[in-house]
Amino acid sequence: MKQPLTYLALGDSYTVGEAVNLRESFPYQTVSLLREKGFALAAPEIVATTGWTTDELAAAIAGHRFLPHYDLVSLLIGVNNQYRGRALDNFREEFKELLAAAIRFAGDKKDRVFVLSIPDYGVTPFAKDRNPEKIGRELDAYNAAAKAICESAGVVFLDLSTGFRKAAQDPQLVATDGLHPSGKAYQEWAQALANAAQTAL
Repeated sequence: MKQPLTYLALGDSYTVGEAVNLRESFPYQTVSLLREKGFALAAPEIVATTGWTTDELAAAIAGHRFLPHYDLVSLLIGVNNQYRGRALDNFREEFKELLAAAIRFAGDKKDRVFVLSIPDYGVTPFAKDRNPEKIGRELDAYNAAAKAICESAGVVFLDLSTGFRKAAQDPQLVATDGLHPSGKAYQEWAQALANAAQTAL
């Protein structure tokens, strides 16, 4: 019997699906969508924890036992670097290393690796008294850096930040904690990821 395809999701609270049901997280919704399209996928393997920065994800990767390779790998990291006021250059260097690791996990198949942009939490109720314009500017800079690194490496960068900014007018895109995306928002992310992954798989 043929082994199911494997999916590794690396990240932080956005990958975990903080404040929503596990099945509403974008990795689980992505698997569900790909299964509907006829792909046999195992449940996603998630290496992510709420609050992780790039270096904390890297430390967790160093201590985790992985499969020899994965058919699909996603990476979404950096919001906590910005939140803690870390330098953009620091993010850039550590993100490069994480992307290289993601490519290795995909068996060096760059077309099986997908980076998701950091959503702008400046549009959420949580940030309304925290200088949302500054948050948006800084996250734009982070995403521009990540996108440039991905393009240089030949990896797909999915810009989901533009869509999430609609949360400023659509409260249904924000979870009950007033900060994280809702299952509805993650559905849009999963759709974009499943569509991109379908071509590679």
